[in-house]
Amino acid sequence: MMTIRIGHGFDVHPLVAGRKCVMGGVDIPFEKGLDGHSDADVLLHAICDALLGAAALGDIGQHFPPSDSRYQGIDSRQLLRHVVSLLQAKGYAITNIDSTVMCELPKLSPYTQQMRSHIAQDCQVSIDAVNVKATTTEKLGFTGRGEGIAAEAVCLIQTS
Repeated sequence: MMTIRIGHGFDVHPLVAGRKCVMGGVDIPFEKGLDGHSDADVLLHAICDALLGAAALGDIGQHFPPSDSRYQGIDSRQLLRHVVSLLQAKGYAITNIDSTVMCELPKLSPYTQQMRSHIAQDCQVSIDAVNVKATTTEKLGFTGRGEGIAAEAVCLIQTS
């Protein structure tokens, strides 16, 4: 009998000078970048948490703790591919992923197709199974003030 499960993920990172701005595995030209232990790809981190949550496998911090130097500066696409392998080992397949990035700047619409492509490739699904949206918070809160970027993701996984 097929089992269907839903997962939700959320992540946030501060914007700082002197770091690259990487989202969805894409280098985004911007005067600031996201700060974190890894490359701080807020979108991929939210997706990892959604997938791990759907499979009841904990969260990204348990699998890739910031206290572990192996993950210092790591490309979050590697983290996502590892999460996908964990799901596959438990017999799960990804049905779809829907995500939203919240920030005033940088403008992400020119990059969302490339983000979708990277995510689909790393998750071994069709690009039609991946959606990336970008929105502002109408200048409200830390994202509206340009202090950081947040991302949410939901996913559906299944096993047979």
